[in-house]
Amino acid sequence: MAADGRRDVGGPRQDGRVTKSAPSTTRLPEGRPVEHRGHLGVAGGTALYVAAVLGTGILVLPSLAAAAAGPGAILAVAALALISIPLASTFAALARRHPDAGGVATFARRAYGPTSARIVSYWFFFGTPIGAPIAALMTARYVVAVIGGDAVQTILIAIALMVIPVAVTAFGVRFAASVQLVLSGALVAVLVFVLAAAAPHGRVENLQPLLPHGWSGVGLAMSLYIWAFAGWEAVAGIGGEFRNPRRDIPRATALALVIVSVAYLTIQTVAVAVLGDAATTSAVPLLDLVDAATGSGGGVVVAVIAAIVVTGVFNAYLAAFSKLGAAMGRDGDLPRWFGRGAENGAVARRGLLLSAVVMALYSVVVLASGDLQPFILVHTSIAAAVYGLGVASAIVLLPTRSVGWWMAVLSCVFAAGLLALAGWHLVFPAAIAAIAVVVGAFARRRRPVRA
Repeated sequence: MAADGRRDVGGPRQDGRVTKSAPSTTRLPEGRPVEHRGHLGVAGGTALYVAAVLGTGILVLPSLAAAAAGPGAILAVAALALISIPLASTFAALARRHPDAGGVATFARRAYGPTSARIVSYWFFFGTPIGAPIAALMTARYVVAVIGGDAVQTILIAIALMVIPVAVTAFGVRFAASVQLVLSGALVAVLVFVLAAAAPHGRVENLQPLLPHGWSGVGLAMSLYIWAFAGWEAVAGIGGEFRNPRRDIPRATALALVIVSVAYLTIQTVAVAVLGDAATTSAVPLLDLVDAATGSGGGVVVAVIAAIVVTGVFNAYLAAFSKLGAAMGRDGDLPRWFGRGAENGAVARRGLLLSAVVMALYSVVVLASGDLQPFILVHTSIAAAVYGLGVASAIVLLPTRSVGWWMAVLSCVFAAGLLALAGWHLVFPAAIAAIAVVVGAFARRRRPVRA
């Protein structure tokens, strides 16, 4: 409490931590602070949340998970849907209390100081963009399966799918959310049509044996599906874009959680029940489901799904990447030039530019390889690390014994399990963390000492 009786809204301490949440503000020349308010409501926020989580996983993961666990993949999806409840609740509680462009990095800074913030910033900004070419390549393969083409055309389509959403995001989060509201609605409608048409063709015998590869197969399927359920940490960075973060973030999170969980569980169940053993080898399981339901000629429907999905994913993630890049510039984790646009409601075009460059560099490696599973596991290991530090921050920041705090405690247990599933792939987030620490130490040495 301040000396004049007003509640202290917080500020930086000497160790770099922040004591309480404060709204994002700039100051007019005369020194009067002006708060920046976002423009997102529940509908737009839900659309971006759904896009971030219900992403390109629906295109390929039903097949990869079935190959890993057989019908047990359904159990893997159900388990991750349950795990997502406390995870999503924790990040919603953090975002509504600390709505800032830094997202998880802001949470880590407030809880543990600048080094932790830099590490999680580097994980998210320089690590998770490896998912961009994976998502684009998944979608391009679907398009080529429908319209025909060779490997070169697949790569060209993948590149185009990454370039277009960059242009959309350049107009700001509000515009991207408006576009996404239409896209998410169309995606849900088309998925309902496809699954309703395919489900009657399922056979109970395709669900036996339930665990052909044992529980280890279910664990591998869960590791793969972390790709699908990752995203709650991403949209934490757009919390400040809501008109009323405290009211609307929990509502948008709850709606998105229900939509995503039901969608993934239904898709995996229908894929296994309808396709049987063919689900384990299908490169385009949704296309196979359409063919099973309507016969050949349903490729246009699948192409529409693929295009909607990848556009939505990039809309959500690029919005988060651009705002985080600006926050990193503002906080000194990137050159100050990138800091423009960190304010709530502003457009972070410089952060967007840098995130596009990072995506392009990863694209060279992923598109040249073409084998997605190793890169998916790298991505999910980094996502698990971000989750781990994010929920650990919640233990410190949320009021003790509140609902959000208990969700954070439960999330810590689940995050530890996800990290264990990542196994040796954790070498990748460990390497990025080491780079972040070295860069931070170098920056401190170059910082002039004040008298």
